[in-house]
Amino acid sequence: MVTTTRPAPFLPDAPIRRWMHPLLRFMEIEQTSGILLLICTVIALGMSNSPWAHDWEHFWHLNVAFSVGSWTMDGSLSHWINDGLMVLFFFVVGMEVKREMVLGELRNPRKAALPIFGALGGMVVPAGIYLALQWGEPGQHGWGIPTATDIAFVVGFLSLLGSRVPPGLKMFLLTLAIVDDIGAVLLIAIFYSGDVNAGLLFAGLGGCLLCVVFNQVGVRRIPVYTIVGIGVWLAFFHSNVHPTIAGVMLGLLTPTQAWVGLPDLRAAIEDAQLRLKSIEGTHQPQTDWRWGVLALAAREAVAPLERLERALHPWVAFGIMPLFALANAGVTVEPQALEGGVSLACALGLVVGKSFGIFFFSWLAVRSGFAQLPTGVNLKVLFGGACFGGIGFTMALFIANLALKGELLASAKVGVLAGSTVAVLLGVGWLYFTLPRRVEMPHHQSATSLQPAPS
Repeated sequence: MVTTTRPAPFLPDAPIRRWMHPLLRFMEIEQTSGILLLICTVIALGMSNSPWAHDWEHFWHLNVAFSVGSWTMDGSLSHWINDGLMVLFFFVVGMEVKREMVLGELRNPRKAALPIFGALGGMVVPAGIYLALQWGEPGQHGWGIPTATDIAFVVGFLSLLGSRVPPGLKMFLLTLAIVDDIGAVLLIAIFYSGDVNAGLLFAGLGGCLLCVVFNQVGVRRIPVYTIVGIGVWLAFFHSNVHPTIAGVMLGLLTPTQAWVGLPDLRAAIEDAQLRLKSIEGTHQPQTDWRWGVLALAAREAVAPLERLERALHPWVAFGIMPLFALANAGVTVEPQALEGGVSLACALGLVVGKSFGIFFFSWLAVRSGFAQLPTGVNLKVLFGGACFGGIGFTMALFIANLALKGELLASAKVGVLAGSTVAVLLGVGWLYFTLPRRVEMPHHQSATSLQPAPS
């Protein structure tokens, strides 16, 4: 873990440090998880094109059932990963969106304008290219596949260029990916859910409302919210609205404000200190109700969103996403598969649609005066960042599984993998020759000051 230069304790706490810390911690995790995702993708592809391909596919289709009395839920192993574990992934996505809307770039309309315009272009243009190539064809329903960006791979490959990458470009891509995730969630909810069972849908929404009520009346126990959350997931699952939407909604409902403020925390600490002084040198036991109050105050002095995100993010980044890659990235790679219409539409949507869509819409936002380029980022650098937007992987494969089946799905996977690979090569190559060879750091700012504090 990289150490940081911390401000002297007697200096005031700059708000920018509080805002940047979770963002930078997120990026550091994504660098490592991107490498792990790549390894799992290579493993899945290798196994799917090996003599053990049949056994590999059979393993992910093993039936797993949960029963309570006469009630049973069953499905394949990959089904539980995609519709079960991935709900936690979308829960974290929802919390990240909430954080950005309340504390980050998305709360400032002018700062948010550039990534919002870029994300919009990065969805409209790829979808248009895909539809232009697949209109009236069996794969037409997969038009949402090339609209997604995988921030884990983006940050992982961007880190190959080291300190040459301006922080403004990283911030632009991260915020763009957050907006991109919002768009992907809306696509799944509107276009990739089945016939909706209104009764169960309202039951799920009622569970979300119950979470709001619990928070207002002061229920602080996470197990209570976990039970309600499972109920919401079940309701969405059986209502035919994709259950990952439940994860996003619950993430958006997670409070960003701490329940215990600093004055109350200070009072609890002072009370505990007085108690310690009163029993010092005596034989009185050190167990006291005040310790429980102090523990509660310390825990609730951290906002639930930050606490949950910090706890879940490593599990999602290093567990759920790699499992998703192992279960979904495997496809038999044959040269003729790239000649299929769906694979070509996915690949061109990611490589051409994403790069030109993000760049052109961002350029329009700057030229019209709605936004301005980040510090250290010119149009050439912006285009290189836009190329990285074509790395679609996780969300693209997820939408592909919802939109297509059989040979069309296999063709889409090949297109996503091929397009994402070309986007990586194009983005790294473009920025390698465009960015300055060396970034001079100001004397008052150390090279480690942009790194997050150790957790």
